[in-house]
Amino acid sequence: MILLHVFFTGMVQGVGFRYTVHRYATALHVNGWVRNLADGRVEMKAEGDRAVLEELIRRIEGHFGAAVRDKTIYWDQHLEHFSDFQIIF
Repeated sequence: MILLHVFFTGMVQGVGFRYTVHRYATALHVNGWVRNLADGRVEMKAEGDRAVLEELIRRIEGHFGAAVRDKTIYWDQHLEHFSDFQIIF
């Protein structure tokens, strides 16, 4: 298990981004959360097997294509032990 922390930039708010991330994360049995930030970015934290988390990012980018202009990814060994995947409002 590993912790993934991502900041997505681009056209990522007001387009169903968080709901799509939630759907993909739930389908992949990934726990964590996703939320909008005041500066227009979307932040996500997720825990799971690294290969599964990389698949989650591929699905997100595949769905939103050029809408995701950039992403900053951090990997960490320190887990936060999420019990499910949530959209934070």
